[in-house]
Parts: sequence; C-alpha cells; structure tokens
Amino acid sequence: MPELSADHLQAILPFLAVGFFAQLVDGALGMAFGVITNTLLVSVLGLPPARASASVHLVETFTTAASAISHTYHRNVNWKLFLRLVIPGTIGGMAGAYWLASLDAKAARPFVMTYLAMIGVYLLWRAWQMNHHEHKPAKIVEPLGLIGGFLDAAGGGGWGPVVTSNLLVQGVEPRQTIGTVNTAEFFLTVVISATFIATIGLQAFTIAAVGLIIGGLFAAPFGAILAKRIPARRLLFMVGTVLTLTSAYSLYRAFIS
Repeated sequence: MPELSADHLQAILPFLAVGFFAQLVDGALGMAFGVITNTLLVSVLGLPPARASASVHLVETFTTAASAISHTYHRNVNWKLFLRLVIPGTIGGMAGAYWLASLDAKAARPFVMTYLAMIGVYLLWRAWQMNHHEHKPAKIVEPLGLIGGFLDAAGGGGWGPVVTSNLLVQGVEPRQTIGTVNTAEFFLTVVISATFIATIGLQAFTIAAVGLIIGGLFAAPFGAILAKRIPARRLLFMVGTVLTLTSAYSLYRAFIS
C-alpha cells in the first residue's frame, strides 16, 4: 500500500464522503454501493474496469462485514433465504471475476442497465399499489444468486440491484430482503476479492480504496437502522427510485462513451 502524504490525505477526503454516502444508501436500500463507487473510479479516475471492480470489492469486504453484523443485530436477516443465496452467489462471483480479468464487460452493460431500469420502474409501480399483507416467500432464488454474483464481479456492481430488486418483485418483505442480501454480500465480496487478487494482484488497493473503506465503515451501522425503521412501502419506493436513476445514468454513460 502506498505511503500517505499530505496530498494523499487531501485526495482521500472526496472518497471518504463517497464511501459514507454509498454505504448509507446500500445499507438502507440493499443496493447502490458498487454502482456509485464503480462509476466514480471508472469515469472520474479512469481506472480499467477490472481494476475498478477489484478495488470496489476490496472495499466492500470491509463495509459489508460491518453491514452484515449490524443487520444481524437488528434481526433483518432471513437465514433460510441467506443460505439459498450465498452458495450460488459466490460461484457466480468467482466466474465473473475470472471472466472480467481477461475480457471487457462493457458490451453487455447497456442490456443489463436497461433491464434494471425497467425493474426500477416496476418497483415504483408496485410501491404505489402495495398491500402491506401481500408479502410471500420467494420462489426463484438460486438463479438470482448465480446471475447476481456474476454480474457483480463482471460489472463492478450488480448484486444488490439484481438480487434485491427481483426478490422484492416476488413479494419478499423489504426489510428482510435488504438485510439478507447485504449479509450474503459479505461472503460474495470475500470470494470475488480473493479471485481478483489471484488474477491481477494487489494493485487495486489504492488511496481511493482507503477513503472508501473509512467512509463506508462509518456509515454501515446507520444503514441497518434505517432499513429497520422505514416503513416497507416507503422503503420499496426508495429502492425503485435509486435503481431507476442509477441504471438510467449508467445506460446514458454506456451510450455516450
């Protein structure tokens, strides 16, 4: 890891703020940390997609650990659903990391972002029509974990948008969906980070990653508290809004680049 100078410390501050905001959103809504931070690393710093994704997942190893502990403490985790997600998720994540280390995932990104934007709009409609007594167990889980893990590693973010949004569409209770997906994400990021370290080394651990880690760790406990206290309908509306806006922006960036 590089030595910290006065210039480095000044450079960390924006990433600390981004890490805090991104993790606060992610902890409360079950998504967006990877989307926010990966967009910053690629579009602002100009990092190659593989290095950016590796850096984001190294950061998420720390932030998701803190978030998982907090969600577990606040009883936001459905452990049966967790087990159905974590195994296929880690398998997909490992495959996605190996794939990105040798290939460019930009070609698939517009299609993924279009899909996620459509899911976001659907969730906004569902929040508007929501009946508080219509929650039900998910029927499709393992394929979501596999696909979500692969896209998360290959695109630098996607576990939350793919898995959280689809579980919500199936009618799973929002608070437990968010807590469970966040907790499973810790194990996913550990496997993805280890895979990236094995393929491209420790070069992804940059000054930017240090700032994102510090900011994310400070924010992690607050996200779980928000997920527990915000009403389910409002939480679903917020998820739909964040997913629609971030997907639309990523889609716009993909078409103009």
